[in-house]
Amino acid sequence: MEAKMEELDFSKVVTEDLIQLDMLAATKMEVIEELTHLLFVNGCIEDEDTFVKDVMYRENEGVTGLEKGIAIPHGKSDAVLKTSIAIGRTKKPVEWESMDGNPINIIILFAVKNADKTTTHIKLLQKVAVLLADEETIEQFQTLQTKKDFLQLLSKNN
Repeated sequence: MEAKMEELDFSKVVTEDLIQLDMLAATKMEVIEELTHLLFVNGCIEDEDTFVKDVMYRENEGVTGLEKGIAIPHGKSDAVLKTSIAIGRTKKPVEWESMDGNPINIIILFAVKNADKTTTHIKLLQKVAVLLADEETIEQFQTLQTKKDFLQLLSKNN
C-alpha cells in the first residue's frame, strides 16, 4: 500500500513524546544516541545499538547537516518497528558536517522500517525539505517553546 503525499500525516510519525527541546547531548554521537533512546522508549525501535549503527552507516555516506543549524540524520533499519521521526533541539550548537559548515542545534532523526525505505522515507524527506525551505519555519524551529508548537509547525502544510 503506497501512501500518497497528501495522506502522509506528520501526526502518524511524530508525537510530543518524540520531541526533546532541551537535549543534553554535546556531540553528534550523543545527539543520535539521545534521540535513538527516545525512539526506543516510545516503542518505535526494538534495538538501540543496531539502529545507532545503521544511522552512523548512513552518516558516513554523506552530509546530513543542512544549513541554519538543522540536521536530518536518518536510519533505514531492521531495528525499526514503526517508521517515525524524533526531533531534538540542543542547548548549545553541536559540531556536525553541514552544507554551510556551521554547527547544528535542531535535529530531525528519521527512523525508517526497511519495508518503507523506498516510498514512505522519500515522502517524509520531501515533506521535511519543503518545510525547511521556508526561512520563517526555520526561525520558528529555533524559538518555539513547546512540543505542541513544534507539532503544529510540522503539520501546517498538511
